[in-house]
Amino acid sequence: MSTPFYVSPQQAMADRAEYARKGIARGRSLVVLQYADGIVFVGENPSRALHKFSEIYDRIGFAAAGKYNEYENLRIGGVRYADLRGYTYDRDDVTARGLANVYAQTLGTIFSSAAEKPYEVELVVAEVGETPEGDQIYRLPHDGSIVDEHGSVAVGGNAEQISGYLDQRHRDGMTLAEALELAVQSLSRDTNGSEREIPAERLEVAVLDRTRPQKRKFRRIGARQLARLLEAGGAETAAEADADAETDSGGDVE
Repeated sequence: MSTPFYVSPQQAMADRAEYARKGIARGRSLVVLQYADGIVFVGENPSRALHKFSEIYDRIGFAAAGKYNEYENLRIGGVRYADLRGYTYDRDDVTARGLANVYAQTLGTIFSSAAEKPYEVELVVAEVGETPEGDQIYRLPHDGSIVDEHGSVAVGGNAEQISGYLDQRHRDGMTLAEALELAVQSLSRDTNGSEREIPAERLEVAVLDRTRPQKRKFRRIGARQLARLLEAGGAETAAEADADAETDSGGDVE
């Protein structure tokens, strides 16, 4: 009778973590930054249909790096959770912290289960507050842990190098144009230290804008508006931004 092959629990978990990290590293990085009027999401994404960033609820946004089909399932589950909780209790009871806990339980259960492979995803859940002090950003790695982030966060293939770059240069009170410029600069840096140009058409950008009069604070920034923000310093009003969101091909709100 043959002896079953034994792998220690520590080694099995280490192998699963390495598998998930390699899968996430194959994807393009994205960054989430606080600025004076809210939170901005920036990532390189050549697709106009498969979004990395989405609205979850009134003041809550979702960002993900890794396998699209896996984080899309998580996004849909988050929307259902938020809608049900808001309908059953109150809209104010839907928070980024509660959503992060739900995602953490799901990712942790999948990661520790020997019956299926771990998800190759890394998530960011952000909520914009009435003031910058009320903003919340949570990063959720593949193993279901929760990291409370402040100021800026990067996930995806080159996240460690990008995070170091952002930590040195991000500051409180940045304008949207300044935050966008910093985000694009950080994403343009290759692992060997060189820089490359990322055209506006290849960038996906969205914001949680606390100055919007609507209850829903999430809006997308299309290529035309993004190019104007990067080139002209972003001197536009919230009303002009919302008008662009309605007319720009990439500016619809989900």
